[in-house]
Amino acid sequence: TCRRRGHFLHGPYPATHFGPKACVLPNPTSVMHIQDPASQRLTWSKPPLNVLVIRKIRDETLLEPFKELCRFLVEEKHLMVYVEKKVVDDGSLMRDDSFSAFRNQLCTFREGFDDISDCIDLIICLGGDGTLLYASSLFQGSVPPVMAFHLGSLGFLTPFKFESFRTEVDKVFEGNAAIILRSRLKVKVVKGTFQRNEQLLSAQENGILPHNHINNEAGKITLQLQVLNEVVVDRGPSSYLSNVDLYLDGRLITSVQGDGVIVSTPTGSTAYAAAAGASMIHPNVPAIMVTPICPHSLSFRPIVVPAGVELMITLSPDARNTAWVSFDGRKRQEIQHGDSIKITTSCFPVPSICCHDLVYDWFDSLAQCLHWNVRKKQTRLTDASDSSETEN
Repeated sequence: TCRRRGHFLHGPYPATHFGPKACVLPNPTSVMHIQDPASQRLTWSKPPLNVLVIRKIRDETLLEPFKELCRFLVEEKHLMVYVEKKVVDDGSLMRDDSFSAFRNQLCTFREGFDDISDCIDLIICLGGDGTLLYASSLFQGSVPPVMAFHLGSLGFLTPFKFESFRTEVDKVFEGNAAIILRSRLKVKVVKGTFQRNEQLLSAQENGILPHNHINNEAGKITLQLQVLNEVVVDRGPSSYLSNVDLYLDGRLITSVQGDGVIVSTPTGSTAYAAAAGASMIHPNVPAIMVTPICPHSLSFRPIVVPAGVELMITLSPDARNTAWVSFDGRKRQEIQHGDSIKITTSCFPVPSICCHDLVYDWFDSLAQCLHWNVRKKQTRLTDASDSSETEN
């Protein structure tokens, strides 16, 4: 009998018996249950009370939408609205009498000083993709649902139109909205303790070394971050090629010689990685992308690895210069010999609310923002004689 495939986005659970006598060795610790992304819907255990509004700064065209949204949330929805202090201290808003009427009802915070991660129920972004990246950086653990309005330059991650914000916000408060879980990278920067065992280099075969070649004990973790788009390691201001080693689950995979390397999430596959030649991957695909930047090798193509692996990047012992690393374009710092960058998939995704559904929104963004596969249509032949003449 032929079983009809249901409507789901994850592939069907694979059969574990192969032929009459072979099967996969049972392992109870490997059992996990994955919810189908098509059935991911937002629900509220309690009505949301605290809303964080993030506005793109240095853009005066957003002042009116910002005031309109805040007034709606405070006066009509009777919610507690949090905004960043430097946003409400904007000179144009300070001189605005209509904003002053409810300015004191807003709660303000300062990034790096005030922790609001445990009191926010919903995040609303006004601007471009950068506002969503900034929202992600504010929550290094669990992230509240994010509703992003397209009021910026590109808007690949911001599916909602502000003209209908009242209707859209009401729908979200009612629950049952489609959400897409955008995976993030958990990144650790460990300073000054990494050593590569050069005696084992003779055992290298096809770029793979045994597990025991790493000596990275008692390292000092100087930075831990959750990254939504990508980690970029590059040569910085140096004129030399960057030369870094890439490890996967403790094994040396390859050395990257070029301008650098990008380690990105599926969400980040449409950002810097796409410009560097990587494939664009739907955010629900569990994967990590490794994309070289201008590699000095014609055969170095971008690769995709399983989401559960741990990658590590270090300077090669024979590197002529240091490297630089940035995280979603922020917190740029220098990487020296002995430092290491450890990267794996975080268990704290960004729940991004969809305007329609997680498939339509993504392809609509590809078409509208990146003009994916836009080409002048080929005209049809007018009659059969044209075809025969062309073939002859």
